[in-house]
Amino acid sequence: QVQLVESGGGLVQAGGSLRLSCVASGNILSLNAMGWYRQAPGKQRELVATITPGRLTNCADSVKGRFTISRDNAKNTVYLQMNSLKPEDTAVYYCNAKLVSFVERRLYEYWGQGTQVTVSS
Repeated sequence: QVQLVESGGGLVQAGGSLRLSCVASGNILSLNAMGWYRQAPGKQRELVATITPGRLTNCADSVKGRFTISRDNAKNTVYLQMNSLKPEDTAVYYCNAKLVSFVERRLYEYWGQGTQVTVSS
């Protein structure tokens, strides 16, 4: 069993900042790529940013220069620093992790429960 627990969402005015955190725990041998996705009402879930264990990152064009993804491998945690937030960033943000399980030695993909980010104009 693996849990991804997100925190840091909330309501912020346009131009403001938020920092999301996601901690992975449980049956984990090693964490591979981690990332953040988001889903706005009536839209499909989309990639926001991903990061490898070696800290190679990939970001959606819509957030480049405003959002920064990082991770602390010792804490099994991934962060998303969101600056210059816009109303169109309003969505539920989901943490994603690809990992090798400790017991089965198999590759799995997990999702967090999601955290709401609302940006008011």
